[in-house]
Amino acid sequence: MDVAPEFVRVAQESLRQGADRVQQCLARLDQDQIWHRDHEIENSIGNLVLHLCGNVRQWIVCGVGGEQDRRNRDWEFATRDALPAEDLARRLAETVEEAESVLAGLASAKLLETRRIQVYEVTVLHAVIHVLTHFSGHVGQIIWATKHVTGRDLGFYGYLRKGSDPGERSP
Repeated sequence: MDVAPEFVRVAQESLRQGADRVQQCLARLDQDQIWHRDHEIENSIGNLVLHLCGNVRQWIVCGVGGEQDRRNRDWEFATRDALPAEDLARRLAETVEEAESVLAGLASAKLLETRRIQVYEVTVLHAVIHVLTHFSGHVGQIIWATKHVTGRDLGFYGYLRKGSDPGERSP
């Protein structure tokens, strides 16, 4: 049994769902909320979105897909340019679409190939799993920060409440 197609489908779905949730968060926030930091050592939501784009691009689009890596990781965290929510959402959507395209070309044999990404020698499978866990962690931070500044439930899991209609499931 070849598990690669299912692995690719789940990876694509996971990235898409996380990106969708980040975009929903961005749509609920104003510029000040997106770029706010309580302390200099914290990351703003805007910086986290830039970081997600950089990480997915470096590890999947470039590391797995072979595109040239031009990542500036320090800029992702240091920028205070206050890019608009629409620009952040567009960047994230485009990055995830590129990653989905690379993932679509992965067969079982390719998953076991080795790549050098950053300073690591990893299999393609390892690289994809790294991105999925990394992405999920920062999406969780963005959701928490959005709830924190808005004081609102985002409704992502409302379908799990007793008596709810599973058809109303939020992605």
